[in-house]
Amino acid sequence: MDLSNPKFADRMKHFSHRMEEIAGVVEKFVENNLIERDQLDQQVKSLLQNAGNFVRENWSGRSGTKVKVRVQKSEHFKGELPQYQSEWASGFDIRAQLSQPMSLSPGQRALVPTGLSFEIPPGFELQVRPRSGWAIREGVGLVNSPGTIDADYRGEVKVIVINWGQETVTINDQERIAQMVLCPVLQAELEWSEELTATARGEGGFGSTGQGSAST
Repeated sequence: MDLSNPKFADRMKHFSHRMEEIAGVVEKFVENNLIERDQLDQQVKSLLQNAGNFVRENWSGRSGTKVKVRVQKSEHFKGELPQYQSEWASGFDIRAQLSQPMSLSPGQRALVPTGLSFEIPPGFELQVRPRSGWAIREGVGLVNSPGTIDADYRGEVKVIVINWGQETVTINDQERIAQMVLCPVLQAELEWSEELTATARGEGGFGSTGQGSAST
């Protein structure tokens, strides 16, 4: 089953609704026709149980669909496997792996090692995003945000951290420096064309959609 299909969730929900409708129709039939009611009732229960198992195995609803990602740690890595900090969290934190503290002056950037390599399934990417708490407190962010880790990359992940603030910031070993989010990827099939379809916006560029009723 292709979990990267953006219509997967809608299809699973539609399937669940259809199974409920079918169960309702069968129940009404059983109530109106007492012939072999016990046998039909057992078949209905079996049908619903199989449908429930199918939905649970392929769509876990509130807790989200899980995709297995293999993780390899470097020799200098210390600590545990990254974990999601809440039930519905979209990203997990990654930590700095440093032999000594690293200081960043205002405007300075640095490459911070994480000691982790990932085997990302085809059709997905890992995005590296700033931590909002660190950003608001000390103005620390990422130069390339979000950073992209492609499915065919097998090297150690290193994060380009930058100090956007006004004070020097010290990064310590094992400090949480960023978060990672697993995202589906669709590749474009590019082809040359002599012309493109017309739209109301046309060639309007930066700021063109915020000019109200300005003529084009």
